[in-house]
Amino acid sequence: MKKRWWTGLAVLCGYLPLVAQDRPEVELSADVVSVNMWRAQTPYGVSIQPTLSVSWKGLWLSAWGNAGFKHDDPREIDLTLGYERNGFSVSVTDYWIDGTSGYFHFSPDNTGHTFEAQVGYDFNFLSVNWYTNFAGYDGVDSHGNRAYSSYMEVAAPFRLGGLEWEARVGAVPWTTDFYNDGSTGFAVTLLQLEAKKEIQFTSKFTLPIFARLVFNPTTEAARMVFGVTF
Repeated sequence: MKKRWWTGLAVLCGYLPLVAQDRPEVELSADVVSVNMWRAQTPYGVSIQPTLSVSWKGLWLSAWGNAGFKHDDPREIDLTLGYERNGFSVSVTDYWIDGTSGYFHFSPDNTGHTFEAQVGYDFNFLSVNWYTNFAGYDGVDSHGNRAYSSYMEVAAPFRLGGLEWEARVGAVPWTTDFYNDGSTGFAVTLLQLEAKKEIQFTSKFTLPIFARLVFNPTTEAARMVFGVTF
């Protein structure tokens, strides 16, 4: 009887970490950026960008927001449901920008929502992602038809000088006026280089910062972005 009791306790102790791993993980953070730029499109000023996410066994759901300091800066809420496993990822995102239609307007001719599907693979040394709008507000092609606007991106992380770096290249594969460069056919719309660093204040508190050098070859735009993550 005593031996069985100890055996049962050992099995229970071994099982508890597995139970803990099965629990959903919740994360809350916020970036403050000097320039708000999405895929090297129209830049806006200083913005606060909070993120709330929950993940469980590769499945994750996140809410991301953007609020600028100027009255005419866009307010945005993005909801994403995704799944990741062994480098493969797939997700669906609902983008909504304030100032368009109200949040609960979903009809094709009266909505501020754009629904986008993503599929990608992370090889560790290189990640590749494809994005396509499939519902809601979208751009049109040269014939005035729905463009199913798409965007593809390749990113490569590396270390240099004690910092974490990432080089990123993005392109629009076909004609659409959804992106502000008004791409006609294939166009490279993003060249970005990012560096990250953590500033150590105490043994328990560090402040992550980052800087991005962003170019859009199609519109000939260039920006330097600085950000802090809390």
